[in-house]
Amino acid sequence: MTGYARAQGADDRRRWVWEARSVNGRNLEVRCRVPQGFDRLENPARTAAGTRLKRGNVALSLTMTSEAKSKPLRINRDLLAELATLVDEVRKGTGASAPTADGLLRVRGVIEEENEGAEGEEALAALDSALMRTLDEALQGLVNARAGEGKALAAVLEGHVEEIDSLCRRAAERAQAQIGVVRQRFETQLGELLGRTPALSEERFAQEVAMLVGKADVREELDRLIAHIAQARSLLHEARPDNPVGRKFDFLCQEFNREANTLCSKSADIELTRIGIDLKGAVERMREQVQNVE
Repeated sequence: MTGYARAQGADDRRRWVWEARSVNGRNLEVRCRVPQGFDRLENPARTAAGTRLKRGNVALSLTMTSEAKSKPLRINRDLLAELATLVDEVRKGTGASAPTADGLLRVRGVIEEENEGAEGEEALAALDSALMRTLDEALQGLVNARAGEGKALAAVLEGHVEEIDSLCRRAAERAQAQIGVVRQRFETQLGELLGRTPALSEERFAQEVAMLVGKADVREELDRLIAHIAQARSLLHEARPDNPVGRKFDFLCQEFNREANTLCSKSADIELTRIGIDLKGAVERMREQVQNVE
């Protein structure tokens, strides 16, 4: 879910640039940074990001640059006339020489920039619309960047699924060999049960036998693991920018891990236990990569 994109636009008064960045995240979190006076765009920007993205920590930033020409200057004649009157009074009272023209013009407020007035509501609405169109371009670029990363990630995940499939096949073969180990253990425990005093009731005996058989049978776990592998491959095939599968895949990894744990707990064979531990490691490696999937 990592990616970067930028888009720019301009009108006759300014230029702007939208930048969109994203990193991995379990949920969607959007942060927006805009210049002072453009706070009104934060909520629409977050909404726009939410319509295109489902997961990840996303940062949006807007930069504005003024392109307006220098405003024409004008003389504040009222202030200049007031200064002239004061200068004349001082000159007559003190005999001081009259100030030069450039001296008067240096007085703060005598020379001003003409005020063109604030933009009206219609102009602001047009500006906002242009800014949001540029943001949409940046978000589309971010989606494309993340899709490119997703293609590479799909190949990695397919490799993890193949590894899990191979381990499940090995576990199925070893489970057949485990039958002899279980049989020997059952015969030993059965002798202990029959030699106990007082003797076990038929009901208790049946319970003990059922418990031993249930503990050793891993076929149900293997069947579910095979079904999960098929589902993982289906999700990889279905994944598209308009069909995010990250959350489903994340949940599927939890189910993979649950079955691998049960397989290890039921194992009566050291080799099968080792396969189960390798399976848990493969699932964890796949889960780490799934965190990058939208």
